[in-house]
Amino acid sequence: MASQTQVIINLCFWALLFVMAQGGYAGEVVEYPALTRCRAHTASVTDFGAVGDGKTSNTKAFQAAVAHLAQYSSDGGSLLYVPAGRWLTGPFNLTSAFTLFLHRDAVILASQDINEWRVIDPLPSYGRGRDKAGGRYTSLIMGTNLTDVILTGDNGTIDGQGEFWWQKFRKNQLKYTRGYLVELMYTDQILISNLTFLNSTNWNIHPVYSSNIIVKGITILAPVHSPNTDGINPDSCSNVLIENNYIVSGDDCIAIKSGWDEYGIAFGMPSEHIVIKRLTCISPTSAAIAVGSEMSGGVRNVRAEDITAINTESGVRLKTAIGRGDYIKDIYVRGMNLNTMKWVFWMTGNYKSHP
Repeated sequence: MASQTQVIINLCFWALLFVMAQGGYAGEVVEYPALTRCRAHTASVTDFGAVGDGKTSNTKAFQAAVAHLAQYSSDGGSLLYVPAGRWLTGPFNLTSAFTLFLHRDAVILASQDINEWRVIDPLPSYGRGRDKAGGRYTSLIMGTNLTDVILTGDNGTIDGQGEFWWQKFRKNQLKYTRGYLVELMYTDQILISNLTFLNSTNWNIHPVYSSNIIVKGITILAPVHSPNTDGINPDSCSNVLIENNYIVSGDDCIAIKSGWDEYGIAFGMPSEHIVIKRLTCISPTSAAIAVGSEMSGGVRNVRAEDITAINTESGVRLKTAIGRGDYIKDIYVRGMNLNTMKWVFWMTGNYKSHP
């Protein structure tokens, strides 16, 4: 009988993205096939010396595993398996034609050693960090200029151990902006599914300058007063499907963004063609679905339906500021079940304006 590892490694992953076309929602659909391949090469993080005791640092093991599997990006792709255990690690990058698969009892724990979190340049459409001027800490799981990336599992967990960062943020003890749990930049074909994200340092899932994205079947949990623990934030992204997700957070459950102020205007990359379906959200101080406040590249063609928001400050919120520039248009919402709301629809034109 094959082991559970072998069964999982031999799985093929398939997904198909349907996004409404620009110019209307009257039955016109654009079809984006994505992620329809099996992986030819597989490995377990334990093959690279990882220890799942929750105490041993596995940063080098994760980095070495991805570096090894990167050679197969043009040769059938690869899958990295994370078995049951508690796997402490600092940040690591992904590669193309790559699947990260977590066992149901696997927990990736973000390191609380701040020295493991290198400082990187700000995003070009932001020009500075959101928390602080200058650079920003890297995210726990990152990738840049990639194609065909899958993060999935049997509902394994990625735990940001955010309390460490939240305390420093509240006490103004950080020199740079906090990183995120997952950030994929300039990446085409992304699937994130069947995982639980806990206690993110900052935003949970941040695809930016990317396209053909599916986020489905995930659970995001953070204390409702934790700072900036947004759920899913597509940022200057196109052709995005977000469906069947459950989010409890200290900030917006879904926030659609496109850079801010003169930097976002100059970069000029909108977020567009985004579908949000069957979302359950709890966020007492924020929105179920927000646009902005960073929207200086423009946001258009967003459809949201079958949304349940419980004890959430607002159902839909548009956030901008004087001088932020550009546009928000063609936003279509229906089928919202709203329980204990402060505002159903809230549009703010003076949201934390700076220069």
